[in-house]
Amino acid sequence: MDKLTGIGTTTMGGITSNSMRMLEKSMDYLWAKQAAHLDNIANAETPGYKVKTVSFEKRFENKLRTAELGGHSRARTRRAIETAHWEVEEDNEVTRMDENGVNVLEQSLEAVRTAYQMQYTLQAINNDFSTLGRAING
Repeated sequence: MDKLTGIGTTTMGGITSNSMRMLEKSMDYLWAKQAAHLDNIANAETPGYKVKTVSFEKRFENKLRTAELGGHSRARTRRAIETAHWEVEEDNEVTRMDENGVNVLEQSLEAVRTAYQMQYTLQAINNDFSTLGRAING
């Protein structure tokens, strides 16, 4: 279970494709990112509060590139997807005299952007399940 979001990551076992696992990892990351933005906004007036950021994309991209170097193998790609994790970091940039680094406008905009990314990711997951359902039902 994740400390920031309070949720655990669930998987559907072997019936999911690598693309579905990538969407699941993306959604997990976006939940954590959204929780960090909301936490930052909630602590905008807390003296000494350090802004939380969630990093994932570059590490994920590097893992996929490394897996690709060994040849195109679904198992290698799956391992890269499964071992990719996001990380919460604290930004030491201070913008005010009380040593709080939160820019509420910036965090609010990023929260909205993340909400849109979540919406598009959920839509992609829904489309994949709809396709799977049509394949099963004929």
